[in-house]
Amino acid sequence: MRFVVVGAGAVGGVIAGRLAGAGFDVTLVARGANLEAIRNDGLRVRSPSTSEVYRLPVAATPGEVDWRPGDVVLLAVKSMDTAGVLSAIAAHADPGTPIACVQNGVANEHAALRMFRNVYGVCVMLPATHLVPGVVVANCAPTPGILDVGRYPSGSFLGSDSLLGSDSLLGSDRTAAELAAAFRAAGFHSEPRRDIMRWKYRKLLANTGNAVEAVCGRVDGIDEITRVVRAEGSSVLTAAGIPYASEEEDRERRGDILVMRPVEGEPRRGGSSWQSLARGTGSIEADYLNGEIVLLGRAHGVPVPANELAQRLANQFAQEGRAPGSLPVDEFRALMPA
Repeated sequence: MRFVVVGAGAVGGVIAGRLAGAGFDVTLVARGANLEAIRNDGLRVRSPSTSEVYRLPVAATPGEVDWRPGDVVLLAVKSMDTAGVLSAIAAHADPGTPIACVQNGVANEHAALRMFRNVYGVCVMLPATHLVPGVVVANCAPTPGILDVGRYPSGSFLGSDSLLGSDSLLGSDRTAAELAAAFRAAGFHSEPRRDIMRWKYRKLLANTGNAVEAVCGRVDGIDEITRVVRAEGSSVLTAAGIPYASEEEDRERRGDILVMRPVEGEPRRGGSSWQSLARGTGSIEADYLNGEIVLLGRAHGVPVPANELAQRLANQFAQEGRAPGSLPVDEFRALMPA
């Protein structure tokens, strides 16, 4: 089995490095300055206790990958890039290739299923940082993250392709189990789950706070706003009849596994959306986080004004190149409807 990790940012880079360090065959697909840095100097994965460089094959596009039977794609791009990347992969890879969406949001798996038979969701709890080309940071130690995995749609068995056998029922379960085993071998906590999307919707609720942190920073007062956007999200999911794991289940799953530590004396400054603004990428994932809640709210007649505001402000910051954390929290609060 070879892992083709498409997207070598914070999450994709950390997972790729850990898998390679555990002896797995890994190929990367990256772009821009990150691609050039990895080609020239390798992928550096820093953690609270180590700093390793991995010299991995890296391609600029899926078309440059020498696709083989047994390949597994770990899709680790931001959700707004998923559609284009999937089209590029589908032009070269067999439609039975397993696609594991190692991404925030809940729209990626459905998009992948349009082009590939064997799709898996991964609930990513992996605090990581990518601000410098060719360098990713795993901010938790000794366990870098939790990567639970399950087939999409939950409980479905589409086709006979699998990593360990041809039986469609057993093969589907075995594929998720083998992915989880590979993640565990690389140092992550990972369990195969039949109800993976229930967990990803819980993670979506947590991620609705990303836009608030991105525009305001980690300052006093954002917790109040974050509670509002998450409460709106919970109301929408309930109205839509979408099941999601409870806060108690989430706390129990996390337990004391994820311990955030400084890396070379530096604490983690912000999450993935904050990092998008810090890198000046010109785009941000808010349309697939807060925007998912907005979409469901409009579809089911549930007002979600705080999420609409968070989505709009995050997109404005990205498009205008504004610095992360530069909106005073009082100004954000003043823009919220009474």
